[in-house]
Amino acid sequence: MSQKVSLSRRNFLRNSAFGIFGAAIPLEMLQEKSEESEKEQTLKVKEYRTLGRTGWKVSDIGCGYIADEGLINAMLDAGVNYIDTAESYPNQKIYGSVVKKRNRKEIFISSKMEIKDDLSKEGFLKRFRKCLEELQTDYIDCMMMHLPEKIETLKTEGFHAAMQQLKSEGRLRFVGVSHHGSFWFRDPEETMDKVLLAAADDGRFDVYLMAYNFLKMDGAEKVLQVCKEKNIGTTLMKTKPVSTYYRLKASVEALQKQGKDVHELYLAGLERYKQKAEMADRFVEKYDLKNPEEIKDAAVRFVLSNPHVNTVCCSVRNFDELERFLRLSGSRLSDLEKKKLAAFREGCGPLYCRHACGICEPKCPHGVPINTIMRYNHYFEAQGREKYAIAQYAAIPGAKANLCFNCQGFCETGCPYDVPIQGKLILAHRQLSLA
Repeated sequence: MSQKVSLSRRNFLRNSAFGIFGAAIPLEMLQEKSEESEKEQTLKVKEYRTLGRTGWKVSDIGCGYIADEGLINAMLDAGVNYIDTAESYPNQKIYGSVVKKRNRKEIFISSKMEIKDDLSKEGFLKRFRKCLEELQTDYIDCMMMHLPEKIETLKTEGFHAAMQQLKSEGRLRFVGVSHHGSFWFRDPEETMDKVLLAAADDGRFDVYLMAYNFLKMDGAEKVLQVCKEKNIGTTLMKTKPVSTYYRLKASVEALQKQGKDVHELYLAGLERYKQKAEMADRFVEKYDLKNPEEIKDAAVRFVLSNPHVNTVCCSVRNFDELERFLRLSGSRLSDLEKKKLAAFREGCGPLYCRHACGICEPKCPHGVPINTIMRYNHYFEAQGREKYAIAQYAAIPGAKANLCFNCQGFCETGCPYDVPIQGKLILAHRQLSLA
């Protein structure tokens, strides 16, 4: 919040100086003031899209996981009007602290509940009321069924009975479903697209939160098309699968400096990763992809260019990230950016383990929940939620990635994208277990 305050104070002083001294202001200061004014104009939401059958005009850039009140306020001040949170997110209370000071009718809030433990109507009602308390609001716009592992879960009677009662009480307006991959090895056939397509046929879900990006289009694009046909609102996560190349490259370099790269437990998996990384290095050099921020921007513009997408949930950790996202509002992918994304897909695509995929999991003889582990590693690296990711990894029942060290890499034989997943799992285990 301090950065926003300092910016406002600087603007105030400049405006006051101009009013007092008028023409005595140097031309350089006037130019600087004009440039800052132009910058402030760009940091506003420029496009709103109808969120399916809800009828709500939602900002094309939405609030994802943000844990700082100053950043949330800045997003809302810029015209962002969609908030995504969940009962399991520690930032739900932070959103509540912000929302209570705002015009509630101008903000669309989505929360989420997993289908676990007490599946009775009363159990869901109790959990919903706790969400109301944390969000400090009288109603929630959309409550989503969070990460249903299989199609059968969508039919959970207690959940739907509770949601219907809450609607009748005016505590809830819409029901949704979120999905970015199966959790456990036991249901690998229940992919994100299969679950979401089944939810569309069910007819009781008004809004989706799903994973979609320029490296993960198959399955997801079919879901988006069906959402358009059935007027289901679409919100996105996992839209920037870019940093994986840069982060993994840094991880391997760190291992080399520490002398751990030559350890026999790492050799088999990491060697396949390094071969892919070296190939990616050549593409990065050839197509001038050395600026990861430019590729990230292009990745967001890719999903914004899809007419079936309503809003992109953005997780930001500082004002620089916030400004980059806001500048993308209302923008579309350029021809040059299309070429760069195509080059990145060809050269660096094999380094990205697709969110919500799980195709390789049936090949693992140990039952390692690959999709889940890579998602937790994403929380650690991309979202800065280190403690949460470590705790979630520790809580995984059964097999973990330590079993990947001496494995023959069966998972890699089942990956259609040629991802050196064994090496990535080894790195993830080292990171998530603090090994």
